[in-house]
Amino acid sequence: MSDAKLNFSLVSPAKELFSGSVDHVIAPGSEGEFGVLPNHAPFMSTLRSGRVRIIDGDEVHRYFVHGGFADVTPEGLTILAEEAIRLEDLDVEGINEAMAAAGRARDGAKDQAERFKAEGDIQRLQAQLDALEEAHH
Repeated sequence: MSDAKLNFSLVSPAKELFSGSVDHVIAPGSEGEFGVLPNHAPFMSTLRSGRVRIIDGDEVHRYFVHGGFADVTPEGLTILAEEAIRLEDLDVEGINEAMAAAGRARDGAKDQAERFKAEGDIQRLQAQLDALEEAHH
C-alpha cells in the first residue's frame, strides 16, 4: 500500500471544518457519490446534500454538507460547502422540530417565495436525517 496522502480541506462560509492529509474522501456529487484518493485526476463537481466521509487509517470523520462544490487538483481536494456540520453534532429531535416548523411555514406561506424557501428547508432537513440514518448502517 502506498504512503501517499490526499491533502483535503472542508470549508463552509462560517469556518474551515477540516484540513489535513488523509487516505480517502467520499463525497455526495450531484451525479452520484464519488471517492477521491491521492493522485486523483483533476475534476470539479457540484454537491448535493449528503454525507462526506473522510477516511484516514482506522479513523472516519463524517460531515453533512448542503450545496457547494468539490475541486480536485494535483494538490488535493477542497470542498466548499454552503453548509457543513459534523454528523455527531446533528440532533434528530431538533431536526424533527425544525421540519415541523418548516412544514407549518410552507402551509402558511403568503407567496411562492415563502413556499419555495420552506420546501428547500424541508429538503435540507430530510437530507440531514437521511445522512444520519446512512451513518448508522
